[in-house]
Amino acid sequence: MNKTLAQFRNGLFTQNPTLVLLLGMCPALAVSTTLLNGLGMGLCATLVLICSNTVISALRRLIPEKIRIAAYVVIIAGFVTAVEMLLGAYLPSLSKSLGLFIPLIVVNCIILARAEAFASKNGVARSALDGLTMGLGFTMSMGIISLIREVLGNGTLFSNGKPVGSADFTGLVLIPPDVFPPVLAIAMPMGGFLTLGFVIAAMQRIMSRRRKEGKA
Repeated sequence: MNKTLAQFRNGLFTQNPTLVLLLGMCPALAVSTTLLNGLGMGLCATLVLICSNTVISALRRLIPEKIRIAAYVVIIAGFVTAVEMLLGAYLPSLSKSLGLFIPLIVVNCIILARAEAFASKNGVARSALDGLTMGLGFTMSMGIISLIREVLGNGTLFSNGKPVGSADFTGLVLIPPDVFPPVLAIAMPMGGFLTLGFVIAAMQRIMSRRRKEGKA
């Protein structure tokens, strides 16, 4: 039980892949313009993490050392293809919105790092749990960044990224444009860097305070 709690704590906080280890920066900046995109990307990566960690752990004694990275990439690519096909079939709008970043999960640093550092050295159950916890940590990071950018940059929540008032807009309008104009810079690429930086700084501040309290 203690090991399970420690894994959840590591994935969500002390070893959060995005906010602490600084992995997966590309999707964290590129698709975090809306909360739907952020959560969608996070959940897709989580599913791939769980499945790839499980299979790699089960086959770790059978994969030759010299071709382990190539084998990991092939296994991950198979699950990414399955996720991409499922999104295209059941959530075509999200699939179109995420675009190229779904296939790029194959080379996501988080996926490869957990395969090499954890799944190849631990049992199936612990590796699957590691994939779940790290995936949830990534999803949480994407959700926080996307929430800030969408609310401040568009004044909306769970929108499809279309302009408020347009015929194809869907979502909730939290801040009407005539009440408080959206901060368009937050929705732009530089807003992604700024938001990510502030969220990382806040996470480091919280962790630093907890470490000091623990020592005290």
